[in-house]
Amino acid sequence: MRDTSQVDVADEPISRAEELVGELHRITTELQAVDLTQCSDAALVDVAAETERAIARLGFAGDRQIVEATERDLPRKTGHRSVIQFMTHRLRVAHPMRRRDQMSATATFPSLTGEPLPPQHPTLAEAFADGRVGSAHVHAVLDVLDQIPHAVDHDVKVAAERQMAEIAVDHTPADIAALGARLLALVDPDGTLADDTDRKRRRQLYVNRQRADGTAKMTANLTPELLARVTMLLAVWAKPGMNNPDDPESPCGSVEDADPEAVEAAAERDTRTPAQLNHDAFNALLKAVLDDGLLGKSHRGLPTQLIIKADLDDLVREAGFATTATGTLIPITDLIKLAADTQPWLAVFKDATAVPLYFGRGKRLATREQRLVSFARPDGESCSTPDCGIAAAHVEIHHAQLDWGLGGLTDITDLAPACPKHNRMVGDQPGQYTTRMVRDGPDEGRCAWRLNAEPGAPPNPERINRRPDIPRRFAEQLKQVRTEIHGPKPESGDQPRFEMRQIIDLRNASDAEATLASILLAAAYPRG
Repeated sequence: MRDTSQVDVADEPISRAEELVGELHRITTELQAVDLTQCSDAALVDVAAETERAIARLGFAGDRQIVEATERDLPRKTGHRSVIQFMTHRLRVAHPMRRRDQMSATATFPSLTGEPLPPQHPTLAEAFADGRVGSAHVHAVLDVLDQIPHAVDHDVKVAAERQMAEIAVDHTPADIAALGARLLALVDPDGTLADDTDRKRRRQLYVNRQRADGTAKMTANLTPELLARVTMLLAVWAKPGMNNPDDPESPCGSVEDADPEAVEAAAERDTRTPAQLNHDAFNALLKAVLDDGLLGKSHRGLPTQLIIKADLDDLVREAGFATTATGTLIPITDLIKLAADTQPWLAVFKDATAVPLYFGRGKRLATREQRLVSFARPDGESCSTPDCGIAAAHVEIHHAQLDWGLGGLTDITDLAPACPKHNRMVGDQPGQYTTRMVRDGPDEGRCAWRLNAEPGAPPNPERINRRPDIPRRFAEQLKQVRTEIHGPKPESGDQPRFEMRQIIDLRNASDAEATLASILLAAAYPRG
């Protein structure tokens, strides 16, 4: 269980906790392979129920261990800036934020004098420790309790916690939400205790992950102020006939500024639902904001425009997806429609690149061309730090091989995208990162990150943010499967004109290559 590569534990006795965990793994291995056919139906039900109870109890025990590790300052000693980062990367906790909320509600923390404090929700904690409720039940209860207005008296809150803990023992998480709504109605029957403090605390807007078809769900809790603005927008932009992307004759903008006859004619052709009207109005508003330049001229060195990367083969086939600098996937067919109203930048890679990418010590900051080329690389969609998904539109360009202040070069082969948080965490102190550019092997051209630990602390491995090229890998798998089924396909001799996969050093380019680069540069960045 221990990593002894840097810490000498030869004379350190094995603790009882280590013995128990080892025994737990032994029992678990045996339980995974035990012959269940020997159980009667009733016995099998009991075994399954007790196993689930044991899983819940282990969750409580794990929370206790994380609290102890936090009290010993182990997250900092192992180089992590927060408990959440320690839980994510060292303990491999799946949902660290939810786990933290669970611990805050049910775990026992020491006081400033070292005395144990009672859990925030003691009745719920007791049920969790005994395995009568699981993690999902705990979070369902917390979601209900979080909706109690802060102005409610303390004794009412305590009674509500006890009532919800009792409900959790005998009901499912879905039941807890429904029964909790009835409890909230009793706590604040007139709905008058909620005030501006509660409204501000609950304000939120989420743009969820994209689905397989490219769409995404947006959810929000709006303050009265924002709600007033949104409803006014929809009142004048979401009228039938207005801002219809499927009707080229549909007026754009506010209904107050449109020709009434054109609106009436477009409304007769409009078959959209009210929800679709709202969506299209919101889209039209944001398009107007972008077109008018209200977001500014640049963002982190990138122009404040839609910046999209697409594979040439996909463009030719008019299939597949393109990627924006904000990490959004756009179907190629939609990209072609967008491109009709845009002035595209051209990033072409063959045996040469059309932009100046090598500056040595001549410049410290990456140019706009370097930022665009960085995004166009296969790993350029996000921050290069492992497990960081910050999109390219929000990153900085990091001197990954050697910091500028130490003599590093501002060459594209030494630069990597890094979000502001991780870019400022690079250094030689514990808790900071050491980075380098991989020069060979399958990860050539990527940036490797190592989190520095304190001397004597368990070491951290070097890691790379590998974001698999799903379209390419799937195409290769499909080709292999078809070859296995149908045999090799005859070569047609046709080759794509450009290979958009790598950047070649131009510093030793021949005259012919330099001439080609000049031609491509003129095409990519036309003047006037």
